[in-house]
Amino acid sequence: MEANTGFQLSNLIDTLTQLVTQWGLKVIGALALLIIGMWVAKAIRASLRKALRRSEMDPTLIPFLSGIVYYLVLAVLITAVLSLFGIETTSLIAVLGAAGFAVGLAMQGTLSNFSAGVMLLVFRPFKVGDFIDAAGVTGNVHEIGIFSTTLNTPDNVRIIVPNSSVYGTTIKNFTTNDNRRNDLVIGISYKDDIGLAADTILAVLRADDRVLPDPAPLVAVAALADSSVSLNVRPWCSKEDYWPLRADLNREIKEKLEAAGCSIPYPQSDVHMHQVT
Repeated sequence: MEANTGFQLSNLIDTLTQLVTQWGLKVIGALALLIIGMWVAKAIRASLRKALRRSEMDPTLIPFLSGIVYYLVLAVLITAVLSLFGIETTSLIAVLGAAGFAVGLAMQGTLSNFSAGVMLLVFRPFKVGDFIDAAGVTGNVHEIGIFSTTLNTPDNVRIIVPNSSVYGTTIKNFTTNDNRRNDLVIGISYKDDIGLAADTILAVLRADDRVLPDPAPLVAVAALADSSVSLNVRPWCSKEDYWPLRADLNREIKEKLEAAGCSIPYPQSDVHMHQVT
């Protein structure tokens, strides 16, 4: 009985010795590779972040790009570790690819928002703080995320819009250009002198320092409407002065036209009555 027990113990020791000899160095090598690889991945991510900050890249884009590089390095690292143990990584990659395809089909909407977020961060049609009109929403950009864009409307309502809706529609950025044109339509009576009205409006425009001399402001007849002669008034100004100038011009032009003897008519209809005998 003791001889049998000693024989089993000897076989166990031999088996353990073979396992340690066969796999011990591989396990140690894999652990060393894993530790060093993770350190290298973190160092690459940190270096990339510093380089992107020095290049004055959009702060929103820096974590995204450095994160992609970090996880790509980790993926290569895990593949190398599995290869040390003789695991066929080709079939594993194929399985992961098939699983990723299935997950992608189930998350089409989310992935669409993700890809649109990448495009917004890369091409940057707008940045945080810009005033834009996109996906039927107008407001200041508060945050550009990977899946959604957050806007604050002029009446301070926060709206979160999926990135696929933003990137898939026409985007109007009112902040990018330094100057904007203020388009006003002023109506005068058919009895008024058009030349006098135009000169009066031009005098108002030239007297306001916020109106830019180049391009020169324009006053021209736009249409002969039902109840008035419509004049296009188009001064240029800086983007910061757009709304204050618009409000002030509407008031100033009305007062100066009335002082010059012109009138701003309201819609009216003529009713003709015929007596039937």
